[in-house]
Amino acid sequence: MDYKTIAVADVGSIRTITLNRPERRNAMTPEMQKELIAAFEEAATGDCRVLVLSGAGKSFCSGLDLSVLNSNETDLSHRADAELIARLFLALHEMPVPTIAAVHGAAIAGGTGLSMICDFTFATPAAKFGFTEVRIGFVPAVVSAFLSLQIGDKRSRDLLLTGRLFDAAEAHRLGLVNEIVEPEHLSARVEELAQTLTANSPQALSATKRLMAAQHRQWLDSAVIAAIESSAQARETGDFREGIAAFLEKRKPSWAK
Repeated sequence: MDYKTIAVADVGSIRTITLNRPERRNAMTPEMQKELIAAFEEAATGDCRVLVLSGAGKSFCSGLDLSVLNSNETDLSHRADAELIARLFLALHEMPVPTIAAVHGAAIAGGTGLSMICDFTFATPAAKFGFTEVRIGFVPAVVSAFLSLQIGDKRSRDLLLTGRLFDAAEAHRLGLVNEIVEPEHLSARVEELAQTLTANSPQALSATKRLMAAQHRQWLDSAVIAAIESSAQARETGDFREGIAAFLEKRKPSWAK
């Protein structure tokens, strides 16, 4: 497949998918989300034994591209947009092969989601994370289900309701990052882990991942359905429209009372 927003490289049984919009800090568009899903599906049905996710340029992923979101607001179904991000996160969550995120720079909102859903997350000391949706009148809906699954309700509320940024050290303490790796060693550490994983039984790895997914499937399915509804509703609000406009105009939002 000819990808426009991502780069896919297969070396042996290791597939590396690189978000490739460095001029936009690898912000996700619907096109990128669809290409990621396609690349995940190809890996799931091909000879891939380990999947690595990374970002081109200075960032991992800055979340959704709000300029595209705004420009398409009257043309795209809000529910369809929410369903697309849910499909993306679920496709990554349910990958039958081990997944590794190599995070440098910003991994914000949906970017944090992509990084934490991977089985292993390595981050450089300067990496930044955050669920900043509430700052623009949006709801961190779909990602909240996966976050709660990983770190629990109380700590999820802190991150989701404040919208604050947090560094790699805090992400590590919370359990969202496995290891903090110096930038010059990141590629080598990812390669080292990938080789360790490929030495294991592929059938056992796949069965283990299916088992772990099945343990939470009923709860996660319900949570994602509720999240899609919440996301679609949030896109209808005045706060959302004001938040997007303020972001694009580089000013503070003026929330309705």
